Amino acid sequence: MPVTIADVEYVAALAKLSFSAEEKARLAGELNRILEYMEQLRTLDTGAVEPLAQVIGREAVLREDVTRPCLTREEILANAPVRRGDFFGVPKAIGDH
Repeated sequence: MPVTIADVEYVAALAKLSFSAEEKARLAGELNRILEYMEQLRTLDTGAVEPLAQVIGREAVLREDVTRPCLTREEILANAPVRRGDFFGVPKAIGDH
C-alpha cells in the first residue's frame, strides 16, 4: 500500500509540522522508496540468522584508572567568582527570593 500525500499530511498534522505541496510530494516519494526497500529485505531468507539484542559486543571498553596529581583547593578556588571559606559561593536556589 503506497504512501499518499494524504498520509503525509496526516502524519505532519500529528507532528504539528507544515510542508509545501512540493515537500509533501517529495516526502511521499521518499517514504515509498523506503517501504519498497523494506519489501526487498522481507524477501531475504533469515532463518539461519540468530536474533540479536544488539549489534556490537557487550563488553565495555574502559581505560585503566590512573591516579594523577590534582589541583590544590587554593588553585581550584582562585578563579571562583564568589568564595565562601573553602567553598564556591552560589545563589540560594530554594526558599525566599
